[in-house]
Amino acid sequence: MYISKVSLVNYRNFVNAYFNFNKGINTVIGENGSGKTNVFKAIRLLLEDASLQFAYKLTEGDFNRTLDKGRWKGHWIIISIEFDELNDEEAIQSLFIHGTGIAEADYVEKATYNLFFRPKADIRQKLSELAEGDKAGLQAILDDINILDNYETFFTGKSTADFNDPDVYKELVGDFENVIFHSAIDASKFGSKIPHQLSVAKEVSFTFIQALRDVVSDFHNNRTNPLLTLLKNKSGEIKDADYQPISDLVKELNESIEALPDVQTIRDDIKTTIQDAVGLTYSPSSLSIKSSVPDEAEKLLQSLKLFIGEPGEEYEGGIHELSLGGANLIFLTLKLLEFKYRKSKDTFANFLIIEEPEAHIHNHIQKTLFDKLDYGDTQIIYSTHSTQISEVSNVENINILAKKLNYAEVYQPSTDLGAENINQVQRYLDAVRTNLLFAKGVILVEGDAEEILIPIIVKKVLGISLDELGISLINIRSTGFENVAQLFHNDRIQRKCAILTDLDDAICDTTENAGDSDALKKYKKKVAGSKQKGLERKTKLDAFEAGNTWVKAFYAKHTFEVDFISEGNAWEVERIIKKVYIDPATRTQAKTDIESADVAIYGKRVLTMAKQEGKGWFAIMLGKHISYKTEIPAYILDAILFAKETYSSNIVADIIQYRMNKHFEADNALDFTSCKAELLKYRNGTNKLEDLAFDFDLVLPDDQILILIDKLK
Repeated sequence: MYISKVSLVNYRNFVNAYFNFNKGINTVIGENGSGKTNVFKAIRLLLEDASLQFAYKLTEGDFNRTLDKGRWKGHWIIISIEFDELNDEEAIQSLFIHGTGIAEADYVEKATYNLFFRPKADIRQKLSELAEGDKAGLQAILDDINILDNYETFFTGKSTADFNDPDVYKELVGDFENVIFHSAIDASKFGSKIPHQLSVAKEVSFTFIQALRDVVSDFHNNRTNPLLTLLKNKSGEIKDADYQPISDLVKELNESIEALPDVQTIRDDIKTTIQDAVGLTYSPSSLSIKSSVPDEAEKLLQSLKLFIGEPGEEYEGGIHELSLGGANLIFLTLKLLEFKYRKSKDTFANFLIIEEPEAHIHNHIQKTLFDKLDYGDTQIIYSTHSTQISEVSNVENINILAKKLNYAEVYQPSTDLGAENINQVQRYLDAVRTNLLFAKGVILVEGDAEEILIPIIVKKVLGISLDELGISLINIRSTGFENVAQLFHNDRIQRKCAILTDLDDAICDTTENAGDSDALKKYKKKVAGSKQKGLERKTKLDAFEAGNTWVKAFYAKHTFEVDFISEGNAWEVERIIKKVYIDPATRTQAKTDIESADVAIYGKRVLTMAKQEGKGWFAIMLGKHISYKTEIPAYILDAILFAKETYSSNIVADIIQYRMNKHFEADNALDFTSCKAELLKYRNGTNKLEDLAFDFDLVLPDDQILILIDKLK
């Protein structure tokens, strides 16, 4: 038995979302604030016995923030867990057939377990009596709703409805927009109410390991100390009788300490000093010094401490002496052992939920730990920020959270992909490329030059990094973009993916002439071959991106290096000529070639230089000379704008401010007074981008930022 689906409606930052899970290890990926903790809280409300009490204490704060300012009134919170592969044991079948099975049958393989937080019956009755469209009547009922008095929590099973379907929600809960609330509802869609004596939480092994924030404090806290918890899980309830011999010894020890002559003397001296100070009337009636070594069984066990030696060290110290990574690793290990003890008991299923386990743990340890994290009959669900952990995750078992305004969306990257396609994706998702799973937007490039130079160009020209824009730039190291780009689709990851590649258009006339040398013929043939491959690549990508709004290819007319010069960046390339060539005559000729207006000449030269040095090293050399004056090739700028769907006014303003500062540093005679005033208005939302652009154009009419502004308008 395992969790196959978790559906969340109106719960915290989930308006309407679902997670698909498989047997074995599952991964939940998402940025801070995207809802990883909230989905775990939802699961715990249904499956963790200790959290059951909180299911009956939900408040308006548990409703999604899109329903703020009282708009939550009348709405429901729905948390539904679907189980699959139920075994045929009599006990579990009895539980699910009578409580959580989806159908009346002697045997069920799939079952649901649901939590509803809804208005009580009297409120639901009033809503059902409203005439269709009676918004005033609806508002009157909603205004009187108090969550403490008018809401209830109940659990059901046997549900047949898809709670993620908006039409189902309108049918079962109500259509608030049109004021339609049904009085007669097919109860089977909700499922049968589960009696309190039946609880899935009591029949499964469920362990939650929270994010490792302050391990040392947890070890010192008797309630959270995993060492004490381990002892209780291993031995069951601590029986005082079993520890009586030890308790007797402790009592003798306490009495011996108290009887020490020095202790008695100090006691008498304290008593005398008090009497001398305040007199007999105000002195304590009695005074003693007692040893407080605990003699109760549980308190004795609380005194146990773990001592550990760091790898390669002989010294054994307490938890507080370990590194953060060492302490967290020990804590996580003890919690895993606690889970092992729990699952050894007779249960229907075993669930292990781990929240952000990577905190302060070395990359290699992360990979090793989670590569080996497999308990066979246990379903594991963990959340992570770590590319190292996500690297060892199966793409079929990944749910990706995307943070939106007041809500989050959930994507399953393998949806509707065949086995071969999934294998293709899996091969590409190594530690570097898994960045794309965490990004707000993605740019795929084919080579080292783009990978190295584009981030530098963006930072130097715009004053903002790709990371700040939430864009991951991924080097595919080939032209097989489709293997990764197929992840971005309306049915999978709904994020923009820009593909940057070369069209490889001919930089010279490829017509062979009778007088051409063999070398020239070979060169022309190579250029023509590249052009043909470029056209074939475009045809293939055009077909691939057709009908998919999330993926778009952008092309260098020739190659990245050639188009870099074509955009007006010859001077940057000129600066590294002396690094590439030693011979003075060759240096002179190379400079002449680079400054040529003929693409056949400067194109051949820059490609020769890149080939000689290696494209990666050539890019590193060139990157040292990139500045705010460098012109971003148009196709790259278009790709950046596509990959990040929206640009806030603050981001745009920061870019413009950066450009103004750079120009003023170079020429302090420039007057940006009006621009600064308009920029402040733009930040405050009191004028439009075109107004700012007008003033900027008056000062710097040729600045490339005007192209960016024009594209953003």
